[in-house]
Amino acid sequence: MLKSDKKFENLISRTKIYLIIIAVLLIVLCFNDTNYIVPSIVIYSLILIYSLWTNNKKRDELTRHIQDITVNVDSTVKSSLVNSPFPLIIMETTGNIIWKSSKFVSEFANEDINNITKNLAKEIKLDILEKTLNKNEVKNKSIEKELLIGKKTYKVLGEYVKSKRKKQNEYMMTLYFIDNTQYLNLQKEFEEQKNCIGIITIDNYDEMVQMLPDEKEPLILAEIEKNIYEWTSSIGGVVIKTDRRTYFYFFEQKELEKIKENKFEILDKIKEIDTDETVTLTLSIAISNDGETDYDKYKSAQVAMDVVLGRGGDQAAIRENEKYSFFGGRTLEVEKRTKVKARTVARALEQIIAEANNVIIMGHTNADIDSLGSSLGIYRLAKSLEKEAYIVNNTTGLSVDNFVEAIKESKEYEEVLINKTEALNKISDETLLIIVDTHKKNYVEVPELLEKTNKIMVIDHHRKSPDFIENTILTFHEVYASSAAELVTEILQYTDTDVKLTTLEAEGLYAGIMMDTKNFTFKTGVRTFEAAAFLRKTGVDILKVKKWFQSNLENYNIIAEIVRNAEIVNETIGISIYEKDDKNANLMCAKAADELLTISDITASFVLGKQGDKICVSGRSIGDINVQLILEKLGGGGHITVAGAQIEGKSLKEAKQELIQKINEYFSEIG
Repeated sequence: MLKSDKKFENLISRTKIYLIIIAVLLIVLCFNDTNYIVPSIVIYSLILIYSLWTNNKKRDELTRHIQDITVNVDSTVKSSLVNSPFPLIIMETTGNIIWKSSKFVSEFANEDINNITKNLAKEIKLDILEKTLNKNEVKNKSIEKELLIGKKTYKVLGEYVKSKRKKQNEYMMTLYFIDNTQYLNLQKEFEEQKNCIGIITIDNYDEMVQMLPDEKEPLILAEIEKNIYEWTSSIGGVVIKTDRRTYFYFFEQKELEKIKENKFEILDKIKEIDTDETVTLTLSIAISNDGETDYDKYKSAQVAMDVVLGRGGDQAAIRENEKYSFFGGRTLEVEKRTKVKARTVARALEQIIAEANNVIIMGHTNADIDSLGSSLGIYRLAKSLEKEAYIVNNTTGLSVDNFVEAIKESKEYEEVLINKTEALNKISDETLLIIVDTHKKNYVEVPELLEKTNKIMVIDHHRKSPDFIENTILTFHEVYASSAAELVTEILQYTDTDVKLTTLEAEGLYAGIMMDTKNFTFKTGVRTFEAAAFLRKTGVDILKVKKWFQSNLENYNIIAEIVRNAEIVNETIGISIYEKDDKNANLMCAKAADELLTISDITASFVLGKQGDKICVSGRSIGDINVQLILEKLGGGGHITVAGAQIEGKSLKEAKQELIQKINEYFSEIG
């Protein structure tokens, strides 16, 4: 009902009340004197007639007034639609245009209207919305979309309006086109003018200084600096030398895409500098635009540099929106010749253990002998300092079953190996949690333990990934090392405490080194043999250790079948699939990948296997191909020659195709 009708009704209701009051008074008067009956009837009739006449007159006047207002409003609305400063159309949910304003016609005179309608329909998915609206599931749905028309970007605003025609519910949209191009260009210009902060480090500066003749050193340094200044100048950046091996530089955001496209050619230029010595020059570069202020970006770049150095250097990392992009990193790590860090870490660890209430040691999921052997070495250090110590062992497999059985046979370790529940019960704020053979948050045996204490130490040798454990009180992360067991052995060598390893503990550490070096053939340096020699002095039985690595005939036949079914891609890469769903698939794939690498002309190998609801991938290389960079694209990691990954939600066939795609991407990136 109209508001005017309600007003009339209220007016009539008040008149009725007055008439009733008058009638009551006249009736009372007539009861007292009957002579007033006829005059009362006449007077009341006249009052009634007058009231009806005046009410009808007021109703007609008010109705005419409201009609005049309505006509004026309708005219104003129509005028505003027709003369709208914005392009405007009225369109059905089917995509049919009912009406368009003159501004719309003039604005898009050189454009194909049908094409605009088609793109608009695609953007707001008209067919789906039409069905939804007609089911009355959505009412008064507003629209706000961006649409590219020609060289301009428009913000399209509107709302669905329900109408009735031919007794069927239909919906129409009144859509306004607001030119947003200038605003977006200004926004883009503002973003492009923001600063990016970068850090450049000469990786092997100290070794270069030691090996180069005194007269040649300034020339080589000048050549390095010339390349750095030319590269930063080419991207419009400003560079400042902060110390003898480190440079700080900043540039505008708009140059970042150019740097990505050129894939940091500065890395290759530095390696091409001829030193006439055995030393190869390499750079590490970190860039960040994460943060509100330049200082925030600088701190973010420092974190990115830590990641780069933790991956072995000779590469660049860009940190954007808390995500990393890596470039380079195709050369093998160079073993460091100083043991100062090992001594420093060993003594710091002694002090931290002495201050802790107890010690819990944890490796990675699907523990291998390197992980467990390293854990035993740290356990012995903690016990030598008279601290309670436990090793979290939540998973087993073919790679450690024999070793775990040997541990359990010794009474000394009866209560040392604990599961997840026991570990959560034993940890507290004063517990020292030591992570070995991994630095990734989601790859440890029990991730929940990381939240239970602030005293965390990491000992690892894998190339650093973005998912690293933060806020550690001590980190011994050296990618040059062959294994975590090698690093733990060095710690034990340089502690002030007299640590006496049991034969089993020494054999566990020795086995860890053997496994990760493939019997001292891969990633083996002088420090590796020194660690192995130290362990041999404690009475390691090499034959006993080798028995832990033996496979039974059934497993050997499986590995042989995997190798037999391998196919060659990109001329020198062997790929095979282990079809059986096996809880030990990761180990079978690793062994098969190792075996594939023994075949001539194969420079890298990948084997995929199904392990429950996950696909595990093992990658191996002789060094020419960086399997770590390839498997990082699948969420994995590792080293140049040894890497792994896990894929979820895909079949073996789909995972294989994705792996081949990533291999092709890798070759495309390195040219």
